[in-house]
Amino acid sequence: MKALGIIFAGGQKDSLKELTQSRASSAMPVGSCYRAIDFSLSNMVNSGINKVAVMTQYNSRSLHDHLNSSKWWGFGTKHGGLFVLSPFLSKDNSSWFRGTADSIYQNMTYLRRSREEYVIITSGDGIYKMDYNRILDFHIEKNADITVACKEMYDMDVSNFGVVSLDEGGRLVEFEEKPLEPFSSVVSLGIYVMRRELLIELLEAIIPQGRHDFVRDIVIRYRKQKRVYGFMYEGYWAGINSIESYYNINMDFLRADIRNEMFNAEPFIKTKNKDEPPAKYNTKAEVRNALVGSGSIVDGSIENSVLFRNVHVKENAVVRNSIILEGSEIAEGCVIEHAIIDKLVKISPNQRVVGTAREPKIVRKNTTI
Repeated sequence: MKALGIIFAGGQKDSLKELTQSRASSAMPVGSCYRAIDFSLSNMVNSGINKVAVMTQYNSRSLHDHLNSSKWWGFGTKHGGLFVLSPFLSKDNSSWFRGTADSIYQNMTYLRRSREEYVIITSGDGIYKMDYNRILDFHIEKNADITVACKEMYDMDVSNFGVVSLDEGGRLVEFEEKPLEPFSSVVSLGIYVMRRELLIELLEAIIPQGRHDFVRDIVIRYRKQKRVYGFMYEGYWAGINSIESYYNINMDFLRADIRNEMFNAEPFIKTKNKDEPPAKYNTKAEVRNALVGSGSIVDGSIENSVLFRNVHVKENAVVRNSIILEGSEIAEGCVIEHAIIDKLVKISPNQRVVGTAREPKIVRKNTTI
């Protein structure tokens, strides 16, 4: 592959409320055993990209822990590798990343020492499976300066996305972030392709002007001066940008078609390995349409729910339409419905934690109820 990768994983998302008080959105647990960033990392490796930089900043401890070995995704090669890049102090620099463009600029050495012709840039909290060779081939065929991966979002409120319009040839005409009145149902997926030398040139032009955002100050600002095209993607894609979207993504994985597309077909999504026993279902367990992580013990009833590792649901407890994160314990007689229970939560006997599909009830990490 003649491209290197950059994954933005350092942003702060207040829209995820309690769930990102102790973790970055790219470290959000997904689908009983994955982290959000696993999807971008796996797409890179599965597309033949063996040199990838992850830009981290906000609440990055758990993300750094997850990325402590590149071998889980297959980056352990002589001429590539996984580079986890964070803000650092030096004589020439004493600031945090001031934006996505600035995060690359502060690590310009990564670009300058590379020899790959192209750069594929993604966010770390998109859930999808994509062969980046297809968008790169499209980029070269169109002789584009920048290519933006896009998707038609039928019957959806797209006001929380970057909304784009394309002409008949696929060239980008308009691009607006989170418009009050969307002019199109086509959205940007936060995946971009451009030449490495052009990226360096544009960064050196905008940063001295106090411009620090990759989308606003490069893609949108240069959309009329440069040849910017939209590549239409038709597979499953979802972004973690709210409590509701995070809940819906996990519920989506209970659908057989999406689960088979994402998890049961090659190339596979990879993650950090955990050496734990399989889930255990005791004699009184009742489980219908659920994903249950390794090390979990089920004595109660689970329906339409996602349980992560080492969760214990005790006798006569009922878990419906809920997400239970790692190490949590649901005691006897509890009813958990339309809820997101964060890590290491202990819920005492006969408690009720009930929300709705649009507003799931959230229980903070390390809480006892």
